[in-house]
Amino acid sequence: MSAAVRRIDANGTSIACKVSGGGAPVVLVHGAEADHSMFDGFGASLAEHFTVIAYDQRDSGGTRNPPMPYGLAEMADDAAALIAALGYDRAHVFGTSLGGVIAQVLAARHPARVDRLVLSSTFRAGVPPLSINPDVFPKLAALRAGLPGTAAEIATYFFPAVHIAAHPEVIEIFNGTSRTAEQRQRRAGILARPVSCDLASIAAPTLMLVGADDRLIPPAHTLSLAHEIAHARTATLPGLGHVATLQAPDVVAREVIAFLKTKEGGNDHEDAGEGLARAS
Repeated sequence: MSAAVRRIDANGTSIACKVSGGGAPVVLVHGAEADHSMFDGFGASLAEHFTVIAYDQRDSGGTRNPPMPYGLAEMADDAAALIAALGYDRAHVFGTSLGGVIAQVLAARHPARVDRLVLSSTFRAGVPPLSINPDVFPKLAALRAGLPGTAAEIATYFFPAVHIAAHPEVIEIFNGTSRTAEQRQRRAGILARPVSCDLASIAAPTLMLVGADDRLIPPAHTLSLAHEIAHARTATLPGLGHVATLQAPDVVAREVIAFLKTKEGGNDHEDAGEGLARAS
């Protein structure tokens, strides 16, 4: 299902977004190096059940923002303002990687705007990724300095080797960036700005979702956040890596749809993804 890019003025930012489908709204929050297009396949599956809102963060895709530094708080405020500007009181929120960190802050700062929350392959707000995976992030920084020749090796941190072998075109994702030097500089400073995010204050029913083969953010770290959120459950998807919505969008969509449609009172902290077929 295709949709034209719309431009919504919210929180002092001109936000580019695609809105598709029908039903309860679901806002999709992309990762650090991406834009809304990372959700094209995933969003199409969700759009059979929900109104899907896939938007570009500051300094990403078609969004235009003031040329000043910003952090997670401002990005969470953008998402809350977007929900309101589109005419909704509240929405389900799906955030992956950095998008999951933004979603945590959104749920803590604007609880009335978040219905249900899905945090995928993400890390705790306020904790530097380097401290979570100290071996990988310095290697990635060195590899990025060697682009484009290192794109194939970078891809192995985001997709399992079996998926890359079957879909070598995914290597092209890592071959460069459309961001300007100024945009890259502002994005690089996001996590350095202080932010307050008490996970215990998140009231929304929450799903912690991980790919079992994630080499970037250890699945155990993501899943551990569930113990601090009152109404949280977990799901581990076998055979999937860090960018599961690109690797197996239908598999992730099935898990998310099931969670968003589950009645209140389901078992918390259960592994809802156990037994799913291995995807490649």
